[in-house]
Amino acid sequence: MTLQEAMSARHMVRKYEDRPLPPATLEQLQARIADNNSRHNLAIRLVTNDGGALPSLLKWTVAKGVTNYLIMAGTDAPDLGERLGYAGADIMLYAQTIGLNTWWASGTINFGHVGKLAEGLKVHGIVAVGFGQTQGVPHKSKTAGEVSTYHDGEAPQWFKTGVVAALMAPTALNRQAFTVEGRGREVALSYKPGPFSGVDLGLVKYHFELGAGAENFDWKK
Repeated sequence: MTLQEAMSARHMVRKYEDRPLPPATLEQLQARIADNNSRHNLAIRLVTNDGGALPSLLKWTVAKGVTNYLIMAGTDAPDLGERLGYAGADIMLYAQTIGLNTWWASGTINFGHVGKLAEGLKVHGIVAVGFGQTQGVPHKSKTAGEVSTYHDGEAPQWFKTGVVAALMAPTALNRQAFTVEGRGREVALSYKPGPFSGVDLGLVKYHFELGAGAENFDWKK
């Protein structure tokens, strides 16, 4: 499975099987995390066999078996959320290619427990990872016309494909509160301000790049 194929296959999964990640899978996942930490100056950490990341009420209701997760953290900075979102998108899609399922959780986590493990770094949520009890299902999505505009005649295929990919990105409460505008090779991406807008911006940005092909366009400065 390619990363592009993983975009279509990946869905939010909140319930996981009670089985450990195989050593070879852990090694692959750790290598991908290390690469993203190095590229984006982050401190994402994989925690295994720990059930304390979610509040008890959540574990008794909508979420089950979350014992392996990534702490999405780094040194606090204005763009930290966006960098974590971008890196997180890459790790989540990579996890899908090696047979794992994921779920990004932000506002509903046990920040006391996760914060201690993060050792003073700024935490923007966790990504649950493991073998899902199901593969999840697609959620209702906005249309390309609702989130994008191309200002220079007929939109090129790379732009159309990028927008479709952006709509597959996970966003807080599935709001998809972003706008993509294109003119020639230049693309501008904006996100409606909110508590998770930085992370969501990074998630959407990664998906657009993967769909459109980074060689086909330039981000507007």
